[in-house]
Amino acid sequence: MTALPLLIVSLGVFTIGYRLYSKFLAAKVFVLDASARTPAVRLRDEHNYYPMSKWVLFGHHFAAISGAGPLIGPVLAAQFGFLPGLIWIVAGVVLGGAVQDFVILVASTRREGKSLAEIAKEEIGRPAGVACAVAILFIVIVALAGLGFVVVNALAESPWGTFTIAMSIPIALAMGSYMFGRHQGAHEAVRRATVFGVAALLAAVVFGKFVPEIPFLNHLFLLDRRWILIAMALYGFFASVLPVWLLLAPRDYLSSYMKLGTVAFLVLGIAFVNPRLQFPALTPFIHGGGPIVPGKVWPFCFITIMCGAISGFHALVSSGTTPKMISNECHARPIGYGCMLLEALVAVVCLLAASALHPGDFYAINVPPALYKTLGTAIGTPVNLENLTRQVGEATLVGRTGGAVSLAVGMAQVFGAIPGLAGLMKYWYHFAIMFEALFILTTIDAGTRIARFILQEFLGKVYRPFGRADWLPGNIFASALVVFAWGALIWNASISTIWPMFGIANQLLAAIALAVGTTVLIRMKKAKYAWTTLLPMAFVTVYF
Repeated sequence: MTALPLLIVSLGVFTIGYRLYSKFLAAKVFVLDASARTPAVRLRDEHNYYPMSKWVLFGHHFAAISGAGPLIGPVLAAQFGFLPGLIWIVAGVVLGGAVQDFVILVASTRREGKSLAEIAKEEIGRPAGVACAVAILFIVIVALAGLGFVVVNALAESPWGTFTIAMSIPIALAMGSYMFGRHQGAHEAVRRATVFGVAALLAAVVFGKFVPEIPFLNHLFLLDRRWILIAMALYGFFASVLPVWLLLAPRDYLSSYMKLGTVAFLVLGIAFVNPRLQFPALTPFIHGGGPIVPGKVWPFCFITIMCGAISGFHALVSSGTTPKMISNECHARPIGYGCMLLEALVAVVCLLAASALHPGDFYAINVPPALYKTLGTAIGTPVNLENLTRQVGEATLVGRTGGAVSLAVGMAQVFGAIPGLAGLMKYWYHFAIMFEALFILTTIDAGTRIARFILQEFLGKVYRPFGRADWLPGNIFASALVVFAWGALIWNASISTIWPMFGIANQLLAAIALAVGTTVLIRMKKAKYAWTTLLPMAFVTVYF
C-alpha cells in the first residue's frame, strides 16, 4: 500500500466536511450574524480583549490548539497499523473534534468570552460549574505537562532548535509592537510585519545550523533538560502576563507560517514520493500487548491519538483566548471548524510518515533498549536503522522513545527521497526536531494563559479582584502558580507516566465540553440539532 491514495481520500473528506457540514452548523444550528458585536469589540481593554484580523487570529488559534497530539499520537498509534488511526482521525475530526471546537467557540463568543467552566455554571448550575472548574484546572495542568515534556525532550542538547525557538520571541515582540502598538492592527501593518517576521524566522532557521560551530553560541544554547524546562517556564509566565497582542498572538501567528509551510511541504513530498507504507493496515497488537501502547486498539487508539481527531484541550482555547479576540461572529466557522481540520491533516501526514518506516526500525527507536531485548523477533529486527542513523548524523537512534525522533526520521526520509535532496537528510532531521518543538511550544503559552483565566475566575469567588482579567497582581500570581504546577510535573515525571495521564485527561475534558455544548443547544431551543454534539459525546464517553 502506498501513501498517496490515503492522503487524497483524507483531503477529500476534509473538504466535504468543511464545505457542507460546517456550513450546516453555521447557517442552521447557530445562525451566525456578521453584524453582531463581539466581546472583543464591546469589552476591548487592550490586554485580553482585542479585535484581531481574521487571519492573525486564525494563525493564533491553529498554533494554540496544535500541540504534541497530532505529531506524537499518530506515530505511537502506528503500532496498531495505519488503518485504525487513519479512520479515527478522518471520521473523528469531521463529526467530533471540529464540531466541538466550533460549538464552544460560538457559545463563548456569545457569552462575553467566558471560559468553559463559567459556561457550564451558567447553563447547568453553580455546583456543577464549580466542580467542572476544579476538574478542568487539574486536567489542563496535566495536559500542559504532557505537551511540555515533549518540548523538553526535543530541544534538550539541540542548540540549533533552541536558538531558533529563542529567536522567535524577539521577532514576535517586534511584530506585535509594530502591528498593534503603533498601527492598531491596520491591514498594511499586518502585511509588512508578516513579511518581516517570516523572513526573520527563516533566517534564524538557516543560521541555526551554524550555532553548534560557534563556541560562544553553542555554549549559550546547548542546554540540558532542566535548563530547557526553566527557560520554557519563564517564557510561559511572560506570555501569560504580557498583553495578548504583544507576544502571544504575534508569536503564534508567526509560528503558524512555519507549521503550515512545513506541513504543506510534507504533503507535497508525500504526494511526489508516494512512499510505500511498510506497516500493515492492522498488526497483531490490536489485541493488546504492544511494546509502546500495551492496551488493545479499543480504546487505546482513541486515547493515544487525541488532538488529531478530538481534543478537550481545544475547548479551553475556544473558550479562552480566541473568543476574546474574534472581531466577527462569522469568523468562528473558518477558525473553529477549519483550524481543527488542518490539525487533522497534520495528524494524517505524521501517521503516513511514521508508517513509511520499516517496523523493525520503528520499534528499535521507540522501545526502551531493555524491553526491546526481551521482545526479540516479536517486533522484528532493524533493517535500515544503521543507515538512517548515519544519514541523520546521530550517534544512535536506538531507544529514543516518545515518538518525536521517529517522526523526525520519517519526515527526513520522505524529504530525502525527493530528487536532489537525498544528501540533506541530516538537515531535514534537525529541522524536523526544531519544527516539532516550535509546533508544541505555541500550545504551552496559550494553555498557560487559559489556565490563568480559569484560576482567576475560581479565585475571584474568594477575593473579588482576582476575577478581573486585567488586574496585574492577580495575573502575576495566577500565572506563576500555573507555571509552577506544570513545571513541577515535568521535573519529576517521565513520558510513560505523563502521556497516559494526558490522554485520559484530555478525552475526559472532551466529554465535558461536548456535554456543555449539548446543553447550550438545548437551552437555545435547538434541541432538534443536539445530535450534532450528543453523538460524539456518547462515543467519547463509551470508549473513555
